[in-house]
Amino acid sequence: MAFEMFPTVNKCESIGREKHTVVADMDGTLLIGRSSFPYFALIAFEAGGVLRLFFYVLASPMAALLYYFISESAGIQVLIFAAMAGMKLSSIESVARAVLPKFYAGDLHPETWRVFSSCGRRCVLTANPRVMVEPFLKEFLGADMILGTEIGSYKGRATGLVCKDGVLVGKKKADALKKAFGEEPPEIGLGDRQTDAPFMALCKEGYIVAQNPEVKAVTSEKLPKPIIFHDGRLVQKPTPLMALLIILWIPIGFPLACLRIAAGSLLPMSMVYHAFWALGVRVKVKGTPPPPVRSNSSGVLFICSHRTLLDPIFLSTALRRPIPAVTYSVSRLSEIISPIKTVRLSRDRATDASMIKKLLQQGDLAICPEGTTCREPFLLRFSALFAELTDELVPVAMVNRMSMFHGTTARGWKGMDPFYFFMNPSPAYEVTFLNKLPKELTCGSGNRSSHDVANYIQRVIAATLSYECTSFTRKDKYRALAGNDGTVVEKKHAHLKANKLMGC
Repeated sequence: MAFEMFPTVNKCESIGREKHTVVADMDGTLLIGRSSFPYFALIAFEAGGVLRLFFYVLASPMAALLYYFISESAGIQVLIFAAMAGMKLSSIESVARAVLPKFYAGDLHPETWRVFSSCGRRCVLTANPRVMVEPFLKEFLGADMILGTEIGSYKGRATGLVCKDGVLVGKKKADALKKAFGEEPPEIGLGDRQTDAPFMALCKEGYIVAQNPEVKAVTSEKLPKPIIFHDGRLVQKPTPLMALLIILWIPIGFPLACLRIAAGSLLPMSMVYHAFWALGVRVKVKGTPPPPVRSNSSGVLFICSHRTLLDPIFLSTALRRPIPAVTYSVSRLSEIISPIKTVRLSRDRATDASMIKKLLQQGDLAICPEGTTCREPFLLRFSALFAELTDELVPVAMVNRMSMFHGTTARGWKGMDPFYFFMNPSPAYEVTFLNKLPKELTCGSGNRSSHDVANYIQRVIAATLSYECTSFTRKDKYRALAGNDGTVVEKKHAHLKANKLMGC
């Protein structure tokens, strides 16, 4: 059957498909984009660094020539080799689980998703390596079966070559479908190009997903599971142009980041705001910060939402005076270059409470009670320890903006977080000082528990930022990114749990 004879996907009924099986191609079908270049580029950069990305970009013109003029399979094999050869399989799996889902979810085709999500059994048949796409398809789209290209490995590392069945394109897709389903063909086949026709013809119904650059991706609230936690250094999807810009910018951006860090570390805090402005770092201050504490008074405890390790530094920049900070973990390098005093918490409640009280007797103090960062518009559960220690509480809503690199990581070396943040061409922080808590809303009133105070502060910060409260913790984040989920639940359930526990 000629490919052009298949009807378009908008003609496919999605009602009453609960007992049907759908088989969909990925690039150009399940996803709006037809090119897998950005996703291989993410594997190359996140698992191998900028030199691997450079090698991948150099190889991509050859891959394109092979793909369009000689063999689709050969072109994909070049991309696989350039992005993955020599990589640890565990690193590829980690990127596929913690980084790629965010970018895949932002490219989900609405018409394909309408049909795909309506079927009771869902299969994806793709030329992409299975190890690369499986976490997203299974965890976030509810796919039951993934038929993808299998890559070779040796002693835990990818060889860059594919296994004997080769890249699943054309007839090989049809063969894989026959092997998986036997004599019982699936009800629906979805594809977007001529080489998908062989497997679509094996299905009872076949539909074309026409290329349409104007189509809008499925919004996040329509996904069966929200992507709350994700990792990786890159802010934007690395298209060929963006990947080239990243490679060209890093030799400029890293010295610039060192200069910005040096300015923040060596200059008096009263001058850092102006130095940052001159070096392209924008700091916007909202609200009215409290005046410096008098020598005979207890210090103010600034309760900050947590965006990066630099939160206390930008708080100090906004106040034009150094504010010490307590933290659960900070790298030795970050301690050395920090312009403010940082104090490690021990995770022993009594010991930490005693330490914070002593620090408050010496002056103002900053704390980020979320304990970890979340890039999506959610606040993680606040520790209630701080609410028991003082009634001088000032909530601070922190927002940062980055155009190229994220300034946080769960998988990489935390010591590089400040450098990546300052490597952005024009990074920005917005610091909003909220009203100091009145006495009747603190533990000192005798009517409020520490959890009540923590929940109240979390709510006012969330309202200021238009974020949602969750009950997720630091451990939940690392479990989710490690694949031992248990936290990324259906969105309605997450919200119910958050509302119940946090009073939002």
